[in-house]
Amino acid sequence: MKKEPLSLVIITLNEASRIRRCIESVPFADEVVVVDSGSTDRTVEIAEQTGARVIYQTWLGYGRQKQYAVEQANNDWVLSLDADEWLSSELAQSIENTLVAPELQAYQSPRCNRFMGRWLKHGEGYPDRSLRLFHRQYARWSSDAVHEKVDVEGAMGVLSGDLLHESQETLQQYLDKQNRYTTLQAEQLYQSGKRPAPFKLLLSPLVRFIKFYLFRRGFLDGVPGLIHILIGCQNSFMKQAKLLEKYVNE
Repeated sequence: MKKEPLSLVIITLNEASRIRRCIESVPFADEVVVVDSGSTDRTVEIAEQTGARVIYQTWLGYGRQKQYAVEQANNDWVLSLDADEWLSSELAQSIENTLVAPELQAYQSPRCNRFMGRWLKHGEGYPDRSLRLFHRQYARWSSDAVHEKVDVEGAMGVLSGDLLHESQETLQQYLDKQNRYTTLQAEQLYQSGKRPAPFKLLLSPLVRFIKFYLFRRGFLDGVPGLIHILIGCQNSFMKQAKLLEKYVNE
């Protein structure tokens, strides 16, 4: 059946161990665009082996880098994935079916995260709905330096099947990344004029734990689920602490 042409777009930096799986999970893509920000491993070579068009772009920040990649595509329908994500067979089929006659301009799907060897099905780890398929005339990535999102004009649909995510990081690497993220978040809050609220140092992590570990049943994901949520609570604390530090040091 004839479908809308699709561009798969991916941003990369040293993703040699993951880029092939990501690309090969979307065999129906009409083109693959990889925007690389200076990989020193075999990322570019492997991407080109799969038939991808690779473009070099210095790092612009997560949101701006992803939007730049979208703008390099030849087709208006775009599937924007991270290199450590790939489509489940059910999601791949759902996307193909949707592109035969799209009724909306953007579609999200549940994202299933693997953490410390376990696929998280509760708490913060699931369903973690993520918008990845959209018509670029009606949607675009925000310019946020971290925790970027797709802003859409109009309603969004929901696809069946999971977007799979496995970062293959060690716990130390994961913690280092979260530390960078909270620094960027605090800087964003500071630049936007947000004032620190000392009571949030305790309240925000507590609310987060109750919401995801108890009400969203994160306890069903065992020890990995507990660690994942506790790190999230630490992030809530550190974001507020780093924001407070900026005002203290003015």
